[in-house]
Amino acid sequence: MEKQPIMTGKIVLITGGTGGIGKQTALALAKLGARVIITGRSRESGEATVSELQQLSGNQQIDLLLADLATQSGVRSMAGQFTERYSHLDVLINNAGLVESRRRLTEDGVEADFAVNVVAPYLLTQLLMDHLRSSLSARVINLTGGRHPSNIDLDNLQAERSFDGLNTYSHSKLVMMTVMVKMAQQMRGTNVTINVCYPGGTSTTMTRSVTPQMFPGLTRLFWPVFKLMTRADGGRSAAKAARSSVYLASSPDVEGMNGNYFDTDSKSVEWPKAVLDRTTRRNLMNIVERLTEQNKSSI
Repeated sequence: MEKQPIMTGKIVLITGGTGGIGKQTALALAKLGARVIITGRSRESGEATVSELQQLSGNQQIDLLLADLATQSGVRSMAGQFTERYSHLDVLINNAGLVESRRRLTEDGVEADFAVNVVAPYLLTQLLMDHLRSSLSARVINLTGGRHPSNIDLDNLQAERSFDGLNTYSHSKLVMMTVMVKMAQQMRGTNVTINVCYPGGTSTTMTRSVTPQMFPGLTRLFWPVFKLMTRADGGRSAAKAARSSVYLASSPDVEGMNGNYFDTDSKSVEWPKAVLDRTTRRNLMNIVERLTEQNKSSI
């Protein structure tokens, strides 16, 4: 008989849970009985989402934390809010993502895509590590995306030399994956596992914000197809894309699995080759550590 996931009593934090894949992930895990905390920037939309999720799931244990994950002060504020309210954390899903149309620096002086897609999941995971360790068995799940390039350009990590829309986004996601592999290695022998999943294409507010100019070169010819694929669909494609996150958060089949990459079918697959370079992993970890250390403040 197939083992059934049991989430009753589990505390789950989902960044970017007010829409898209995050919202559908929150709904599925709430239906499984988890206590779900979603994050967002707008109190109005956040509270509306909480009410909707409570009604749809029949689970009243859904909470909201407000913060801007593009800033390190926002990430630290969110971590502080969480640690004040909850005794431990069973599942952290770093779902929030950002794709920009032009290069923009945050208040920390970090390129915005890099700040949200790389720095935020790294920093939030580190800040909540004590709460993760307080769980009997904690899981950290990170969502990647885009078309991963073959190499990581250490000289253009924050688009210092060139910004290229979707390519910059995809590059930042590959960097995140590399950092998370390194973090997973550091978690060996502990009660915390760290994995990455690829949700696949979907229709979300983020994908619908993509413009033709964000497509590189001749790929702009595929813009009409992309626009058709990402048209509003009432959350159906987002629910499908959320399946890997839900599986990694809830399935007993992945208990203890650490440092793995899962595809859209929730199958463990090979990491992109660029992620496996040890020197690159070490360099990227040092860079991210420096970026967060120089903007350090108490939570």
